[in-house]
Amino acid sequence: MASRLSLDQLSRSELLARGGKGVVAVVAGPTLAGLVPEAAGAATPSDGDLAYARLFVTLELLALDFYGNAIVSKHFDKGQRGELRRARADEQQHYDSAAAFLVSAGQVPATAADIDFSYPRGSFVSKRAIAGLGVRLESIALGGYLGAVEGYESNALKQLAARAAASEAQHLSVFAAEVGGRRIGAAFPCPLTIDRVSGALDAFTS
Repeated sequence: MASRLSLDQLSRSELLARGGKGVVAVVAGPTLAGLVPEAAGAATPSDGDLAYARLFVTLELLALDFYGNAIVSKHFDKGQRGELRRARADEQQHYDSAAAFLVSAGQVPATAADIDFSYPRGSFVSKRAIAGLGVRLESIALGGYLGAVEGYESNALKQLAARAAASEAQHLSVFAAEVGGRRIGAAFPCPLTIDRVSGALDAFTS
């Protein structure tokens, strides 16, 4: 049985030094095509780029878990559940991309079997509560990918992070509108450092 990790075990220093120890994600072979930019896989990746990839694997596993809980919560109508499923499919592609990059570097990405996620009490008791949590998580994701545009050393990975940020911004706007906020956010959303994102994820792991 795969061991489960918390972010206390997956500390910031370990993000820089190690890969996941769980079951390898099935992303090798033909699946890598289109997920890992050719230029990114051409040279030995830097420790910093690998650290970001491991961070995004964890971030996207949390997003997938969140959307899974939101979909089965019964607080959304059929059309809204369809939107949630589309957003979850986006997050799956983001996960696959980060995991594929790690596999291409000979590392083992974490999977859902490796991490237990926990949420604040009442996170899924109503549509508004779920949307509020969605704003929080998508803000972390957006900031993280924007930070990676500068933090990644590979230009190909910078471009991939920018594209993922655009996707997360769309998800964020939907949740923001649901809680009565502005669907159109800041003209220049703020990037988050790898330490800020890692620290924010600590609150969701048990």
